[in-house]
Amino acid sequence: MALFDRIRFAKNIGLRFTLLRLIASVLCPQYRMRYNVLDWMSDESFIRYLQLVGEAGGLKSINAGRRWTIYQLIRLTKDVLGDTAECGVFRGATSYVIAAFGAQSQPAKSHHMFDSFEGLSAPVAQDGTHWQPNDLDDSFGPAQARLSRFPSARFYKGWIPEHFPEVSERRFSFVHIDVDLYEPTRDSIAFFYPRLNPGGIVVCDDYGSAACPGATKAMDDFLRDTPEKIVGLSDGGGFFIKGVPTAGTFALM
Repeated sequence: MALFDRIRFAKNIGLRFTLLRLIASVLCPQYRMRYNVLDWMSDESFIRYLQLVGEAGGLKSINAGRRWTIYQLIRLTKDVLGDTAECGVFRGATSYVIAAFGAQSQPAKSHHMFDSFEGLSAPVAQDGTHWQPNDLDDSFGPAQARLSRFPSARFYKGWIPEHFPEVSERRFSFVHIDVDLYEPTRDSIAFFYPRLNPGGIVVCDDYGSAACPGATKAMDDFLRDTPEKIVGLSDGGGFFIKGVPTAGTFALM
């Protein structure tokens, strides 16, 4: 895009965004707006990926910020040996990013995906009342088709932690946990933490979500006695890097 066109585009976006902020201040004054003139929102490669997974615009684009976060964080594991994994695959949008990185790594990384493809398991008391069994139910087909271009991507269809023993001898460099509930989050972090190589990253997609108190509790409980602590992200979720001590929350006032 030519410089003049970029300036005109940014100006038009800025005017629309100002109008949106004014409307939001009336309709929902407690809502925290964010700037939408950031470079990542016009990154052509990332936009093509969002189009591929059906999240390029409108209501379906609500997770774009989280997808970008994974796209960036996994770059930190360039020199970390080990496979990658995702617990809670749904339609495979995040696994696509992880598998694409692994396919271009040297050496290439295998990607392991764990999901019942029958929705959520039964919530327990720690999960509150938001979820019901089999919520987010989706067929195996969309994820299978989306990941078909990556020969080293492998599915493990079943309830967590049923298939974890099949990868118990492997080491990992990047793990994405997105299972919403207390018990599968607890089982996932307990299994993968000791198998995560130093410098490896765990991302918990549901951390800090009011809809997923069980996932937050499972991560906090497990990491209570480890040097790493979750770093919360503005789009929701959080991550830690194995072997990097992390301060707890601290007072701002």
